[in-house]
Parts: sequence; structure tokens; C-alpha cells
Amino acid sequence: MEPYYAGILSLLPPVIAITLALITKEVISSLLVGILTGTLIYSLNTGLNPIVGTVDITFKLMTQRMDVSILLFLALLGALVVVVSMAGGSRAYGRWASEKLRSKRSAQLATSALGALIFIDDYFNCLTVGTVMKPVTDKYGVSRAKLAYIIDATAAPVCIIAPVSSWAAAVGSNLQITGAFESDLAAFVSTIPYNLYALLSIFLVVVLSCTNLDFGPMAKAEQRARRGDLGAIDTSSSSGMKISEKGQVYDMLIPVIALIIFSVLGMLYNGGYWGEDPAYHSIGAAFGNCVAAEALVLGGFGALVVAFLLFVPRGVVRFRDFMGGIGEGVKSMVPADIILILAWTISGVCRDLLMTGEFVRDSVEKSSIPGALLPAIIFMIAAFLSFAMGTAWGTFGILIPIVVPACAAIAPQLLVVSLSATLAGSVFGDHCSPISDTTILSSTGAGCNHIEHVSTQMMYSILVACCCVVGYLVAGFTNANVLLTLVASVVVLMVALVILHKQSAASADS
Repeated sequence: MEPYYAGILSLLPPVIAITLALITKEVISSLLVGILTGTLIYSLNTGLNPIVGTVDITFKLMTQRMDVSILLFLALLGALVVVVSMAGGSRAYGRWASEKLRSKRSAQLATSALGALIFIDDYFNCLTVGTVMKPVTDKYGVSRAKLAYIIDATAAPVCIIAPVSSWAAAVGSNLQITGAFESDLAAFVSTIPYNLYALLSIFLVVVLSCTNLDFGPMAKAEQRARRGDLGAIDTSSSSGMKISEKGQVYDMLIPVIALIIFSVLGMLYNGGYWGEDPAYHSIGAAFGNCVAAEALVLGGFGALVVAFLLFVPRGVVRFRDFMGGIGEGVKSMVPADIILILAWTISGVCRDLLMTGEFVRDSVEKSSIPGALLPAIIFMIAAFLSFAMGTAWGTFGILIPIVVPACAAIAPQLLVVSLSATLAGSVFGDHCSPISDTTILSSTGAGCNHIEHVSTQMMYSILVACCCVVGYLVAGFTNANVLLTLVASVVVLMVALVILHKQSAASADS
């Protein structure tokens, strides 16, 4: 399948998919229509049969873009969640955590802290945090939409500022390709203070966890939660299964800790830490060289084995029930698997077939941009591209090779800020796009309706993005003064948050 330069038509598939998803509240059919629109455009312009060619290209692309390792990890994690619930571990942990965390504020802060601690990979973060914290946040009436937002806002935003993470490795490889930096790791670290979207998102999560300043659709979701409607749509059949009375807190903690340990060891293993090449015999180099998805499969399988050895010999769960729980857990992840496959496919339609990235690149190159406005404009372009394609990695992979020479020619003093704006815009688009895999996994991990998660966190994401634009304008006109940039962004964020909360409260009262 040779790519075809579709120009502005390359934007149609994601626009159609996102619009339909927000209108119909049904994401699978919306994604499918968007994919078929893109493959139809491709077929009509490359001489293929508009019917057979469209369908054939769709399924060929689907098989090419599918990440089987992630699907396997989802299945293993779903199985682990169900068998831990069957053993009574989740219930025991919920009772224990409710005694230690005595308020809604502490439950939300604990969720945020756990999200920040699991910084190695965003997929791992999204599903693990939801699994561990749902019993606690449910106890204190935190809506599943709020839980999904906290998970999502401490996944990619944390990973993109963690020097040891799968995201740092991906960014580093793109920086290395440009040949403009002696050390890609040093270049990545230098972008952290200017990565406004990541920093402000984490700051906003902490503020919202400590205060009652919710606004927009999230405020309505929290109001429903206070009336007892958490918005939970967990797809596992745990409500109908027998839960052991022998479960202890460690029946929850040991499998989760095993999942973390085995996943980290898996990343080091396939990153070459114990391999023959001495270049990867350091932890940082091994993490940078690892394939996170494959490591997560090893971690998920190892955790499931630990759960088996922990539950079955003690008689907490019978062998037959344990194996049945694995089947139920795998089935519970099927909806998320379908959405992920379709999201990967529509991303492939844009990137591999219709050349959306090249269209955006050409549009940028034809424009004459004043140097001081460069960071803010790059942020908005990265945000638009990432939102449309549903991938941050693909976005900064496209834009970094463009941004580096453009900055060198227009405003070399703003190179680091512009790179930061590229990463920040990519994360923003990925964070709020309905077709982003991390958005899908956050709603799955929280047991929240996917479109509700998108609609409730959208206002928060846009608020942070607007503050980022202000910050990047300040950075551009002050030659990258980091203190003024951060202070201006935080002040604007807090003022806007208070105003929006008051408006939302007034609207609710009326």
C-alpha cells in the first residue's frame, strides 16, 4: 500500500470519527465510519475498486497496525483483576484503604500519587492505577469520570517528563535522528521545565484533588456521584461471581507488586541489560532500548502465575474457578480491545495512507512565522495533529525533524522551548482525543464510559492548553525566561479555574 498525498482530505477521517463519537456517544461505529471514509478516499485516488478495495485496505491496515502485545497485556490484566476480585483481595484492600484514607480528598491524592509513581509506561499506568484505586474512590463517592481523569492526567503527562520511561526513549530517538544534539537525553531533560502541558496538568490534578473547584461536565458527574451514581460500567462479571471470604489485603498487593516488578524486569531484559551488547548494560540505556509492550506481557503473565500460587494452594480460589476467572477477565477486555484496534487503524489511515503529517508539514513550511510566536504556534499545530491522529508518538515523530531546522533558521534561542512545545502539544492532543489509546485505556481502567470520560476531561484539557499558549507566548517574547513562563501559566490557570468554577456553580443553582 503506497501512501497517497490527500492534502486537506487527509483530515476527514479523524474529523468524522471524532464528530460522530461526540454526537452519538458510541465510539466503535464512529471509528469504523472514519476508517472507511479514509480508505474510500485512498481507493478512489489510487485506482482501486471503491467497494472491494475500501474494505480490503481497511482490514489489511488493521492487521498491520495491530499491536498484539498490548492486546495480550490487556487480556492478562483483565484476568488478573478478576481472579484477585474472586480471591477477595480487592474487597479486603478496599476495607483496609478506607481505614487509612479517611476522606475523598485523600483518596484522590493517593490516586494521583500512585499515577505519578508509575512513570515507566503510560499503558501500564492507566490500567494498574484504576485496578488498585477503584475500591477506594468508590468508597468515598468519587465519580468514575473523575477517576478516569486523574488516571489520564498522571499517565502521559508524567511519562513525558520522566527521563527513564518509554516516552523518553521515543523522544530521544527522534532527537537523535536530527543530529543537532550531542546527547539526546540531555536535550530531553532540558525540555522538562518548558513542558507546560505536562506540568500544568499535574498541578491541576493536585488542585482539583484538594479542592472542590470542578466545573463543566465533570462538576455534573461529581454531583451525580454524590447522589450515589458513580457512572461505573465495569464489564467484568464480578457481580455474579463468588467472592472468597478468606481474602486478605496481601492478596491484592502481592499480585500488583509482582506485576510491577516483572514488568520492570521484562523491560530491562528485552532492553538488553543482561544481553551481549555492553552499550545496554546500564538501567537507563536498557529502558531506552526496551519494547515496553512486550515487557508488559511478561509482567502480566508473571503476576498471573504469582496469583495462582498465592490463591490455589491455600484454597482461597479453587483451580476450576481460577481458570474460569481468567476466561471472564479476558472477555471483560474485549470492548477495549476493539476500540484500540480501530484507533490504531484510523491512525494508520492518516499516517500511512493519506499522509496527514506531510500535509501539516507542508502547511507549516509555506507560512512565515515570527520567531517570538514560534513556540505557541508549534504547540497548537502539534495539538491539532495529535488530536486528529490520536497519537502523541506519531506527532512528535513527524514534527521534531521539522521543528529543529525551522528554529535554527528563525529563532535558535527558542529551540528548547519549541521542542518542549512540540512535546506538550502532542501530549495535549493525545490526552483529549477520543481515538487516543491512552484515553481509551484510562476509561477502561476506571470502568468509565469512554465518551463520558472524553467529554468530562475535555474542558480541563482545553483550559490547561489555553494556559500553555499564554505561557509559550511569554517564553517567546522573553527569550525563554523559564520563571516568567511558569509563573504566568500558573497564575492564568488558577484565575481561570476559580472563574469557571463559580460560573458552573451559578449555572447549577439556576
